[in-house]
Amino acid sequence: MNLDLTGKRALVCGSTQGIGKAAAVELALLGASITLLARNEDALKDTLQHLPADDTESHDYLVADFSKPDEVKAVVEKYLKDHNVDILINNTGGPPAGPALDAAAADYIQAFNNHLVCNQLLVQAITPYMKKSAWGRIVNVISTSVKTPLKGLGVSNTIRGAVASWAKTLASELGPFGITVNNVLPSTSMTGRLESLIKSRSEKESKSPEEIQQDMISQIPAGRIGTAEDVAIAIAFLTSPSAGYINGINLPVDGGRTPSL
Repeated sequence: MNLDLTGKRALVCGSTQGIGKAAAVELALLGASITLLARNEDALKDTLQHLPADDTESHDYLVADFSKPDEVKAVVEKYLKDHNVDILINNTGGPPAGPALDAAAADYIQAFNNHLVCNQLLVQAITPYMKKSAWGRIVNVISTSVKTPLKGLGVSNTIRGAVASWAKTLASELGPFGITVNNVLPSTSMTGRLESLIKSRSEKESKSPEEIQQDMISQIPAGRIGTAEDVAIAIAFLTSPSAGYINGINLPVDGGRTPSL
């Protein structure tokens, strides 16, 4: 199996914590040079120092806020004047929890910009080089909610579904150029996002965080909450040369929790 990413550059979004950071580490272990992208420069500098590297790798970072699509576009386009990107990992934190009915129109618009619009701008900027080299990998970190909507995540369920449909469309458009587009769907992975959801449920249901966490575990056939590294390994495989014939899929990484096919 060929998992070697030596000579490839990966742009990893939301890469200072959680799944994004774990993905950056896994891709670096496979030989890729990493470009981190997030809004907190101090956190970017810290993450950069912890990326594994050898003589073939050159890691760097970009500062941009996904709540400002024009800023993301400008920063990446400037970077691409002197660099090429072979692998794009689209990843950013999910919208606030809450019922769909309670969300304001602005909540949906903001989430759409943060997720789909920024993803679109990045793909448009990066794919010309991928097409020229007849090789590219795009992996979107979404959620198992694209298969089964999750209770209490109305805005997230809606926007994640839109991103999944967008990605499936792109997979057909870009496949002829040797570019694959796939989605990885985390569920209960112990990240800052999950900790926030556990805290919210704990307050609403008057249960301890430990009780909420145990209730989650009881719904997972694997019998444990996943880690960011579990998801990162799936991301890394989909970017590898061996995954070249896998295109347009939604891959749950959830320990078997999602009830649908």
